[in-house]
Amino acid sequence: MADINRMENPIRPASLAEAQMADVEVLECPYPTYDVLREEAPVWQDPLSGLYFITRYDDLRDILKDKETFSNWRPTNDHENLTGNARVAHDLFKKKGWVPGASLAGRDDPEHKQMRAIFDHAFRASRIRELDEDVRALAEKLVDGFVGDGRCEYVQQFAVPLPLTIICQQMGAGVDDMWQIKEWTDAWIKGTGFGLSEEDVIWATEKEIEAQHYFQPIFERLRRHPENTLLSDLVNTVIPEWGRTLTDNELHAEMMQDTFVGGSETTTNALSAGIMLLAQHPTVWDKLKSDPDKYLRTFCEEVLRLEGPVQGLTRLVTKDVELHGVKIPAGSMLCVRFAAANRDPRHFDCPHEIDLERGNAASHLAFSSGTHHCLGAPLARRELYWGMKAFLDRVDRVWLAPGKNDLRHLPNYMLRILKELHIEFEAT
Repeated sequence: MADINRMENPIRPASLAEAQMADVEVLECPYPTYDVLREEAPVWQDPLSGLYFITRYDDLRDILKDKETFSNWRPTNDHENLTGNARVAHDLFKKKGWVPGASLAGRDDPEHKQMRAIFDHAFRASRIRELDEDVRALAEKLVDGFVGDGRCEYVQQFAVPLPLTIICQQMGAGVDDMWQIKEWTDAWIKGTGFGLSEEDVIWATEKEIEAQHYFQPIFERLRRHPENTLLSDLVNTVIPEWGRTLTDNELHAEMMQDTFVGGSETTTNALSAGIMLLAQHPTVWDKLKSDPDKYLRTFCEEVLRLEGPVQGLTRLVTKDVELHGVKIPAGSMLCVRFAAANRDPRHFDCPHEIDLERGNAASHLAFSSGTHHCLGAPLARRELYWGMKAFLDRVDRVWLAPGKNDLRHLPNYMLRILKELHIEFEAT
């Protein structure tokens, strides 16, 4: 086992009065703050955002199952009452593009269940299994492209193109346009940051509108000529209860948030985190290399648990509730902090350590839980597994390139994104 608390001096609040999340250095290594909150204030209201952070595993499981009390509804769904930067973005979408409809992730039942049915069909197990050989072959091709060099910048040369190529193929986008799409997803992520100026919001919205105009002709083509792709299913499948297919506005909402960010960015970040951890912990690498068939799947789950690409998401409280003695009024927003729950010692022994023998590693909440469990989880797991295996099969030893890494993450409330990862290695 290996402890993965990497930073030499991560910020750990001396008291609850000092706790904060909207700080670049805290977001860089949030785990000591999570530890304090989880033990001293498992329900903690962030003074800047007003969000109630929930950090214990059992509490999150209960909340994620209670869809009546804890809603996925988002304030941005209420187009008539938007204010501030949200209104600025809405008006710009209306003028130049398509106002995004409520996404799947931002809906409650019965609409969520009705809409999810077409996603479940598009992401059905048989179709994901059909992608397995494509994922494996692409992973091997990408590693073969740099393994002879003895070094690479892993994020750009592998972690981005593996999942993004696969989702581009399934969403009708040209693989040659992959880096343009990456630019759009990066802009979307930056647009979800905190403390944004009006100029920041305009810039991020303009980028999303560029993406909308790229995808709109694809929607129209697939309506005329359906294909055997995930996007064709989403465009053409009628939701029986609605008596119609998804509108352009609803499709555009899905493309950035649930499909390209949810379907590629998160896997990119898990792949990067996995190789970073292996480069930092040679004993884990040696054990993994000794028997990949035995340990690789558990290692993939440990990566998702320890460095969850989605650190947390929000829920709306629909009625007054009390949890751990804290009264949370109706209308409040929770931040269910998956990454904090995934290191809860009540559920995981030695939670800050990589343990290739961990029996309950896959019980993490990196993909959420309940009715909003990530529908792309099976594909993400396949990409993570084959990505790691392609590297393991071709490399005997790996380490961080001296003097080239600061291992910094993009500051973001909800996502954990390693900016770059320079590694060196000995090929097999």
